[in-house]
Parts: sequence; structure tokens; C-alpha cells
Amino acid sequence: MKITEYLANDRGYANFEWLEANYSFSFSNYYNPAKMGFGALRVLNDDSISAGTGFGMHPHENMEIITIPLSGTVSHKDDQGNSGTISRGEIQLMSAGSGIYHSEKNASSKEQLKLFQIWIIPQSENTNPKYEQLDYNALHLDGKWANIISPKKEKGKLQINQNAFLSLTQIKQRDKIDYKLNSSKNGLYLMVIEGDVSTEAFELKERDAIGIEDFESISIEAKNDSFLLAIEVPMII
Repeated sequence: MKITEYLANDRGYANFEWLEANYSFSFSNYYNPAKMGFGALRVLNDDSISAGTGFGMHPHENMEIITIPLSGTVSHKDDQGNSGTISRGEIQLMSAGSGIYHSEKNASSKEQLKLFQIWIIPQSENTNPKYEQLDYNALHLDGKWANIISPKKEKGKLQINQNAFLSLTQIKQRDKIDYKLNSSKNGLYLMVIEGDVSTEAFELKERDAIGIEDFESISIEAKNDSFLLAIEVPMII
């Protein structure tokens, strides 16, 4: 088993007045050669977007882009005719494929928007662009992993163009939960969204993360009520 620690305080940081961002991996003006991604996971940005602002229309290609709101509401539009809003308890997946223009804006004129933006390198390039969103509020995250993104087209999940899996869970103080890999060729990037947990001799607080390779399963114990994000991705791309 190989474990790499990614502490919240070691992330890149940028403040553009309308946008405050923490970068888990190299992005924009933040460059760290030791943080170019984790396998197929290329970007994990922790963004805070001011009311009435956001990312205007801009292009992407050949990237799987996931947005997870933590508070506030995101308004999405793209040149494929898709539009929609998502709030906490919902998630969106945009497969940029051969090329797409999109905007992601704070839908509120009063409230701050906080979200995760995640980029995963696709398995196949130049596919048809697509957009999907999912409400996972009914999946009952308490005490179990809810897999909401996977490579297969399944009811209650979003399908990604990669052998990758994104799961969420909420666990109570002193409870334990295991994570078992879906593929032996994958690694796991585990982040504490909220709370405080211990796993494999590591103590992880809010926004701390670890990347784990060469393992089959791990056990996680909550020191306080916690909200966790698991991103399982191929390590060779």
C-alpha cells in the first residue's frame, strides 16, 4: 500500500475578488510539479464564488468535468442547448468530448456559492459532448457509500467516460466505514469535505485528503460527524 497525504493547508490558493479558490493540484497560475494530479484525476478545485458572478462562456475538450455544490446554487448553460441549476445534494457531469462551450455561474444575487470542480481525464477522446445532472438526496448517504458516478449506465448514477467511480458518504462520530476498490488497477483519492476522520494511521480534518494505491480496501473511522468524498480512478492513463 502506498499513501500520499494532501493537507488542506498545502493546497494552492488564488483570490480574484469574485472567486476564491483552493487548488489540490496544479491549475491556472498555481504550479507544483509534485501535484500534477492523481492518476486520471487531474483537477480538484475548492471554489467560493461571489453573488451574481461566475465563469462565463468558455471552451473545453476531452475532459470529464464534475461540479458538486456545497452551498448556494450553480446555474449551467452550454452551446449544446443544455441548461439547469443544481444545489447541495445534487451533482452535474459534463463530458466535454470533441468540444463544448459552457458557463457556470452563481444563481444568487445575494448568497455566496461554494463548490468542488473536478476534472477527470477521459478514457476515449473526441466523443459527443454531453451534460447530465443528478439529485442524490434520496440515496441515504448515512453510514454507507453512495456511488453516484460510474463507467456504466445505471439508474440513479451518472455515466463517466473513464473507469472511474465517485462516491459520497456521511458517517456519525465513532462509526466506521470500509471502502473497497472496484478495480485493482485503480487508486483512491479520499477527501474529508466536512468533519474529522482517521484511516491507516492518518488523521484527516476538513478538506484534508489522501491518495491510496496498491490496496484492496481501507477502513475509515469518524472522530466527529463527517462528510466524505471518494474518487476512484485508473492510475495509468
